[in-house]
Amino acid sequence: MTDATQQPDRVRSQWWDIWDQFKTHRGAVIGLGFLIFITLFVLLGPLLWQVDPGKLDIRNKDMRPIYTILWDSEAKVSWAKPLGSDNLGRDILANLMQGGRISMAVGWTAMLLSVILGTLIGVLAGYFKRLDGLLMRFTDLVLALPLLPLLLVMMLLFRDSLRATFGPENGIFILIVVAIGITSWMQTARIVRGDVLALKEREFVLAARSIGTPSRRMITRHILPNVLSPIMVSATLGLATAIITESALSFLGLGFPSDFPTWGKILFDSVDRMTNYPERVIWPGLCISLTVLAVNYIGDGLRDALDPRIRGQ
Repeated sequence: MTDATQQPDRVRSQWWDIWDQFKTHRGAVIGLGFLIFITLFVLLGPLLWQVDPGKLDIRNKDMRPIYTILWDSEAKVSWAKPLGSDNLGRDILANLMQGGRISMAVGWTAMLLSVILGTLIGVLAGYFKRLDGLLMRFTDLVLALPLLPLLLVMMLLFRDSLRATFGPENGIFILIVVAIGITSWMQTARIVRGDVLALKEREFVLAARSIGTPSRRMITRHILPNVLSPIMVSATLGLATAIITESALSFLGLGFPSDFPTWGKILFDSVDRMTNYPERVIWPGLCISLTVLAVNYIGDGLRDALDPRIRGQ
């Protein structure tokens, strides 16, 4: 009887303990809920709101959002365009959905690339002493570079060739993802290296080494699983950084073409008329700001939940 009552405790996964700790961080839970909402908004929204974001409707250009009739009864509004239209008559709601899909795709892909690069370099530098000096000096060199001018130079040098090879949209997507990924892996590499250096002196690693475990298996079975928590936290912060960087490049006019919207591109196109139509700047700005804020809160919650010292309290 005692064994039966204790069985659920023994089969309880550690991930449930992590989730229980994560739930205590109110900001992280709210951030996770908003990230799920904005992801569903950009992925499933076009299925419900079937309006072509690139369709020009000059007759219905410069329409105001529905809520503007509360203070401006003469505003040109239509239920067919609840968030209004731009100076070319394109539906703002449809463009926010399409732009969010592209911005999120760039953010996730660039984050995965930077995490893979940072984890690889961090593990190699921390585990193999002969590579530590070379890889860390290279990391310090990249950290010392001014990243925004470097990104601008990369965009100017490779934009035309990639657009000619892969097409206007795919070429710019590849360029932006690679540019962001190879300029944002350094923090992950330094964090992972520090944890690997500490893990190398732990008893279970020394025991595995004493029985002749090869380095490849040592890294995959003993090192990587134990540095998963800082990698996950770095991934969340990297996602926020990638979204901001892509928005900055699009805002500077070096991102996707004008008929291929992103949140940053919508913001850039709306600046010229923000005095008369401030909502055109507010909506993409809110999408960028709230998404980045939500991801940062999720990172804080994961950092606390994955720390066994905090989780045990």
